[in-house]
Amino acid sequence: MSETNEKPVKAKYLLRDILDQHYKNAWDAKNRGEKVGWCASNFPQEICETLGVPVVYPENQAAAISAKGAGLKMCEHSEANGYSNDICAYARISLAYMDIKECKEMDMPQPDFVLCCNNICNQMIKWYENISKELDIPMILIDIPYNTEFETSDDRVKYIRAQFDHAISQLEEITGKTFSQERFEEVMRISQESSKAWLGATEYTKYDPSPLNGFDLFNHMAVAVCARGKQESVDAFQLLEKEYAQAVKDGTSTYRGEQKHRILFEGIACWPYLRHKLTTLMQHNINMVGTVYADAFGVIYNNVDEMMKAYSYVPNAVSFERALKMRVDAVTKNKCEGAVIHTNRSCKLWSGFMYELDRRLREETGIPTVTFDGDQADPRNFSEAQYDTRVQGLYEVMEANKKGGNL
Repeated sequence: MSETNEKPVKAKYLLRDILDQHYKNAWDAKNRGEKVGWCASNFPQEICETLGVPVVYPENQAAAISAKGAGLKMCEHSEANGYSNDICAYARISLAYMDIKECKEMDMPQPDFVLCCNNICNQMIKWYENISKELDIPMILIDIPYNTEFETSDDRVKYIRAQFDHAISQLEEITGKTFSQERFEEVMRISQESSKAWLGATEYTKYDPSPLNGFDLFNHMAVAVCARGKQESVDAFQLLEKEYAQAVKDGTSTYRGEQKHRILFEGIACWPYLRHKLTTLMQHNINMVGTVYADAFGVIYNNVDEMMKAYSYVPNAVSFERALKMRVDAVTKNKCEGAVIHTNRSCKLWSGFMYELDRRLREETGIPTVTFDGDQADPRNFSEAQYDTRVQGLYEVMEANKKGGNL
């Protein structure tokens, strides 16, 4: 029997291939004359997966475009068309792409319909309404209102479920495809397996030292957004879990350098400056091991009604007290010594309560925190010098705490 020198494929390459195939499938469907949609990241993906309807995600695209350095030109294009630079940079990039219809940094098919869900924010409605109006295509909306209570009540579950069922009927009419309950059950099962595997992988940051650089999660989570209901995603995320488990045993990590300090990173990534942020942290031997951003795309439920609740528990739809608990749990579970908090100009809803959350987080956990001004996609709203100064200050406090025996 001949020996082989082939090395096993790493999970990160499988995840990259899943993402590539996702867009290829959408392009192929478009070229065959099938209808392709643009979909909000927290719209229930089980609907499209069950129907076999190809959709692509403007938020993923905007993040990729800005990470590759083209965010500014796209934002400026929308602003030249009359859109205020005070609206979300993801929206401005998406509206520019709708107009230009191509971008070498990240191309995807133009939409035949749009799927909107406002559990992210209400600006999503106007963003997608504009696309619908400009392109004269249908828009399907699932309204998941902001929840002032800690738990989602039964009446809200009924309200969301009615829209969920109606969205299925609307999409059947638009695409000519038929919803299968049997296939739906299978998609829910697969989605749960991949979500659990994804969340299982993210939990490995609790080890000290962590077997991963926490910023890896920002790159891997795109598959959790667009392909949770696919078996290949289950396989890739389960492999990622195994790799992290083996790294813990071997004492290795994707974080390059000594891990002296552990922090929570609060907020959406600044995609145009992701490398700079990571490099600055590494210069101070700081690893990001806590975040609620990546975990937001692990949607856990046991039945359809629980699914409605799960989609109402994404970070921007929950009460302040539930949002605070999410951060406190992340700090506690991952043994964070400090927090870097992103005040995001694009995401008003996420950043609006951040000053109070910052205060309460310090009060309940005792860790030092720093804030910096930034933006998820518009490079004009981030200062490298300010960020570096804030991280330097946090490092000095964490060092003093360690030397003084406070942590």
